[in-house]
Amino acid sequence: MNEHAPALRPHLPAAPAYDPATLALYAPTPAAVELAAERGPVVWVPDAYGRMVPMPKHLAPPPMVTPEPRDLTPLPLLDPIAQRFVGAGFGGGALAAGVGYGVGEVVSAAAGISGGALVWVAVIVLALRAPARAISGGKGNTVNIRKAVIKRNRFYQ
Repeated sequence: MNEHAPALRPHLPAAPAYDPATLALYAPTPAAVELAAERGPVVWVPDAYGRMVPMPKHLAPPPMVTPEPRDLTPLPLLDPIAQRFVGAGFGGGALAAGVGYGVGEVVSAAAGISGGALVWVAVIVLALRAPARAISGGKGNTVNIRKAVIKRNRFYQ
């Protein structure tokens, strides 16, 4: 008995080695004569193992469609839509700055006008409250009467 032989395991069945189908199934026998009209057109296609196997043409997968050629013209450095967005951003910022500057000018002008207007309103109010003779140069109808009563108490008389 061979001492180096591995022990057989009776409880595990021997795994059969997988052998893909050979090409002998598709090869015609040498004695048989096959006419082209008796057999349909045959194409050779690759199988899962990379071998070329014959297959009836009507069962073969459709050929791969050739893709359309790509347009290889160079594209612009920046996307035109992105350029429009950037331009709109710069334009909007300039518009906002201009509107802010204009509003500031209008507010400062209104503040200046109101300050000057307040001075003129004060002058007009003072002029209306001044006496008529001061306005007409001292020739008015206004008569001022002043009555003074002086009473002295003396104990020693």
